Amino acid sequence: MRILYSHRTKSDDGQRIHIDGLTDALSALGHEVLIVGPGGESEPGTAPRPLTSTHVTQVLPGPLYEAAEIAYAVIGEARLRRVAKRFQPDVLYERYNLYYPAGGRVARTYGCPFLLEVNAPLVAERRATDALHFPPLAARSERRIWQSADAVLPVTSVLGRMIADQGVAEDRIHPIGNGVRPEFLEPQDGADWRARLGLQQSVVLGFTGFVREWHRMDRVLSFMSSPDGAGTALLLVGDGPALPSLRQLAVDLGLEDRVHLIGAKPWTEIPALLAAMDIALQPAVTPYASPLKLQEYMAQGLSVLAPDQPNIREVADEEVAVLIPPDDETAFHLALASLIRDKDRRHRLGTAARKRIVDRDLTWTGNAKRVIALAETMLSGDCH
Repeated sequence: MRILYSHRTKSDDGQRIHIDGLTDALSALGHEVLIVGPGGESEPGTAPRPLTSTHVTQVLPGPLYEAAEIAYAVIGEARLRRVAKRFQPDVLYERYNLYYPAGGRVARTYGCPFLLEVNAPLVAERRATDALHFPPLAARSERRIWQSADAVLPVTSVLGRMIADQGVAEDRIHPIGNGVRPEFLEPQDGADWRARLGLQQSVVLGFTGFVREWHRMDRVLSFMSSPDGAGTALLLVGDGPALPSLRQLAVDLGLEDRVHLIGAKPWTEIPALLAAMDIALQPAVTPYASPLKLQEYMAQGLSVLAPDQPNIREVADEEVAVLIPPDDETAFHLALASLIRDKDRRHRLGTAARKRIVDRDLTWTGNAKRVIALAETMLSGDCH
């Protein structure tokens, strides 16, 4: 199958991991995949052309940045049309972004099914951070893009219900969550990282990914400074706006030697870093997300502490994780203290978590197979 994958993503964070994970898996299954984005076109496993305009848009005032997004849609669609004319795809797959209706328009031109992956309700997300300057236009753009798809692939059923509320027929909504690469399921040895960071005698609490204030990692440091947190260390792998305040809090609480903020690392190093952890933390998550770190924690056989929310329960329940009421400081403290004391329970949870990933095939390969099965159904004319 010839699959044209369209996106408007410039970053190298979890978004890029999702793009690479799925397209690499589709290619490994024997399908011909061509990726088109702001850096031009590329094939799975190859790096897109370096971008030169990223920093320009980052320094624009909010309204001008949003206007630039709208203007880019014209440029992006023109590029996508040129590539589609040459490539002649069987399916057009696009990663949803606000003000970017290119996929639906080009798919209609070439008469191929249009599959739209949705990772977040961007209008609501940007409203919550005051990062939306043309709300009526944005809401109309989002609704029309979602409604233009032959199939919408939200990352959770929770998000799927939000999409249905915008007028998308439920039989067009097919939730497919995040996945993991095979390397995360392979047993890893974290001894080298533990030795390098001086963690041999510690119970290591871990977090990976982009960290924001709402992740509430400050609760972890507060716990570590309590008597129940004696003998613990924090290994945080990733960047994000919350790091300066966490670094200062570590100093204020006298935890400098026990808090290790080592920055972002290539995904190839993450499995071994996970193996250096004893308890993996997902202290908070938006109510519609499919947190990539959760599946990666589980795949590496870690015991996980996460909020008890419907989107989390789509992957994890009490059999494979410790779930606590969101924003309950006392419950967080007690649950973490209990896990630290009970090594056998950590092992049981980690073993069950890894089995959950394997049994449900919550991998990028599994996701690629689901996408292909859906596309084949649509190509056969039996999609609705």
